[in-house]
Amino acid sequence: MNDAYDWYQQLIKPSWSPPSWLFGPVWTALYILIAVSFGKVFWLFWKKQIGFAVALPFILNLIFNLAFTALQFGLKSNLLAAIDILLVLGTLIWAMAAIYPHARWIAYIQIPYLIWVLFAAVLQLAITYLNR
Repeated sequence: MNDAYDWYQQLIKPSWSPPSWLFGPVWTALYILIAVSFGKVFWLFWKKQIGFAVALPFILNLIFNLAFTALQFGLKSNLLAAIDILLVLGTLIWAMAAIYPHARWIAYIQIPYLIWVLFAAVLQLAITYLNR
């Protein structure tokens, strides 16, 4: 992982890129919100209170979210990471819209995650462009 860290540190980043130490605390807080809210979605699905069509974007979002690190730091692919973060963003918006009629609080609790993913998407697209 040190190799991946060194690689990332050498990338050209925009001047507004946050310091590396900020990502850990932000993602820790977001993963707590994700665990609570996504857990509730999967519980509602298991109890047959919502359909698969409502749970699907949450499932896809988790897959794309978890894939990001492997794509960015494992494969060291800015382009694949950029595509992936857009998929994270798209599935998150879809998930929020899908759950809203059933449990509005779950949609609302995604707002910090949405703001961060929007920022992360713009950052990743900028890094991908600067290092093409």
